[in-house]
Amino acid sequence: MRSIRLIAVTLIVFYLSLAGKAFGQKQWILNNPFYDQDRFHFGFVLGADMSYLTIRPIADLPTHNFDSLYIPDILPLPDSAKVLSINSSGAPGFVISIVSDLKIGDYFDLRFIPSLSFGDRDIVYTIVTYRKESTTQMTITKKVPSTYVNFPIEFKFKSDRYNNMRAYLMGGAQYTLDLASQAKKREQRNADQKIVKFNQNDIYLEVGVGFDIYNEWFKLGIELKMMYGLMDQLKHENNIYTESISSLKSKIFQLSLTFE
Repeated sequence: MRSIRLIAVTLIVFYLSLAGKAFGQKQWILNNPFYDQDRFHFGFVLGADMSYLTIRPIADLPTHNFDSLYIPDILPLPDSAKVLSINSSGAPGFVISIVSDLKIGDYFDLRFIPSLSFGDRDIVYTIVTYRKESTTQMTITKKVPSTYVNFPIEFKFKSDRYNNMRAYLMGGAQYTLDLASQAKKREQRNADQKIVKFNQNDIYLEVGVGFDIYNEWFKLGIELKMMYGLMDQLKHENNIYTESISSLKSKIFQLSLTFE
């Protein structure tokens, strides 16, 4: 979360520095003074994000005993095993998008921003295995690569324009299709290991804040957005890695630049 705080602080400081400059000037030359009179705008987005997983283990995780049928890739095969803990850390990714913006009022825009995003996420299991005369504790990391096609619908609430800047809030929902989480090539490359798969579909709620800077030839937007997944992403396949988790949901923090 330190990286998210740093991004937010940087965004606020940058905004305040621009605002201070604006108040310090007596006269401004307005860039694109008639920009907001157009009903339609188009552009593109370049962004970086941090993906996190919210993992809810099964209720009896500390005492649940998995027999050998649930342990597909730990060799030599133990008699049984327990999962002591399940963790996941944030993973960076990037996103590219196309913007279609419809003005529906002086302060509101409706935006459709189909995008393609890439990123990996790790799930780290601490497992103890039992054999007749021995006990072994180990850490196993399962990497889940993802390639998302996203279809968000967003509402943008804008402030009044002050010189060449305008602040805004946004909110919306997004349908996401994951093209890579269950790829057959990944199964073939890891034939000796059990891979963890995610479901292909998810729905996100979005909320964010940003500001637009009007330049001579285009408008630059700087935006910090948070997205919260609503659906359980884990594909349960009757093994120790999936049956030790009750539900798994995604959340994403994205910092992006919009060029319109």
